[in-house]
Amino acid sequence: MLQPILFAIVSIVAFGFAWRQYSRVRRNILLGKDEAIGGNAAARWRNVLLIAFGQQKMFKRWIPATFHLFIYVAFLLTQIELIEIFADGFSGSHRAFAAPLGGFYTFVISFIEVLSMLAFVATFVFLARRNLLKVPRFHKPEMKGWPFRDGNLILLGEILLLVGIFSMNSAGTVLQSMGAEHYHPTGFFAVSGWLGPAMFGGMSEGSLAILERFGWWLHILVVFGFLNYLPISKHLHLLLAFPNTWYARLTPKGQVSNMPDIQREVASMLNPEAAPQEPAAETVLAFGANDVFSLSWKNILDAYTCTECGRCTSECPANLTGKKLSPRKIMMDVRDRAEEIGKNLDSKDPKYFPENAGTPMLNRLGYHDEKSLFDRISREEIHACTTCNACVEACPVLINPLDIILQLRRYEILMESAGPSGWLPLFNSMENSQSAWAMSVERDAWKREGG
Repeated sequence: MLQPILFAIVSIVAFGFAWRQYSRVRRNILLGKDEAIGGNAAARWRNVLLIAFGQQKMFKRWIPATFHLFIYVAFLLTQIELIEIFADGFSGSHRAFAAPLGGFYTFVISFIEVLSMLAFVATFVFLARRNLLKVPRFHKPEMKGWPFRDGNLILLGEILLLVGIFSMNSAGTVLQSMGAEHYHPTGFFAVSGWLGPAMFGGMSEGSLAILERFGWWLHILVVFGFLNYLPISKHLHLLLAFPNTWYARLTPKGQVSNMPDIQREVASMLNPEAAPQEPAAETVLAFGANDVFSLSWKNILDAYTCTECGRCTSECPANLTGKKLSPRKIMMDVRDRAEEIGKNLDSKDPKYFPENAGTPMLNRLGYHDEKSLFDRISREEIHACTTCNACVEACPVLINPLDIILQLRRYEILMESAGPSGWLPLFNSMENSQSAWAMSVERDAWKREGG
């Protein structure tokens, strides 16, 4: 009875800590403004099934996509064996599903083992791509330090998971052949059926029992560790890719969202009589975004969903020509800023909640730390963007870095009256004469002359 008690304690602690971690992530995502997202439910389900679940966009680069598929499918199907581990852990039984399922159980575990072997190979391939082949997109400036180590840690954790599975199954196979108590026959498994006798055939029953339990506990403890590691890792996309693809915009990629207040102003300028008459607002209007509070919650969800795969940056024409812009860095900076604010909120330090924070940083939480996204994202980066949508098209989980870049630009231009020196004459001309060119004649003069 010791195992069920110990397993229950470990499970409660692991899930309790995980609940706190994921609640914090949810809180940070909801720091953003409300954004109503509706539309065609069928199209949204199609995105979830084809892009998040089906990995459709990954196969634009079929070699890494194939190896990724091995790990992904193995991860999904291994959950069947994980469910059995939970059943055994709480009940104290051994392979609770074997007797009810019979031969089908042997087939399912064998299939999982074959996929796990493919995942084992894929894991070493990805380690080699990162550390030996040094694929350029994994060695950009924003990937130095923790982001690079994070990818390696997950791959090493994957190896530990597989070691646990095969140790458990292989030792169990030998114990079954010896007629050991509690180790009832489950049939010949595709990998451990030959791996077990080959590696552990000469061991004693007691040693095999210890090895089998070692594999069982190693697997579940790594799973619990993985569960609690995800919230601080780029691999949170394993969970967030599904809601992110569901809430992705269904509008054409080249369509830029308008600002209603600007639209009303332009309408009143072009046709004062047709423009809606609205009372003057009592509050100062804010355009664009300078911090996570003025981005939408969907923008921050994008940032937490980012896989840091670098496909966006590798396709960005600005980055390819040596400019500072990296769409991946933009997403990482937004997530890091949300994390920074979240930690400060958790600290409950009064210095972050002054009575008068100043208009530029006011938000519904009253939070103020004299920082913004512009402390992380330079003006040079957002100016380099050509708005070509290459990053949006490249992302395998429908993240939109361009939307964040445009909102930062809007804030800079409309709220700070700043921007690149080459842009300002254009904006001034459009504001004063509704023309891109600073000409002395009125824009519609040609109509009157022709009449």
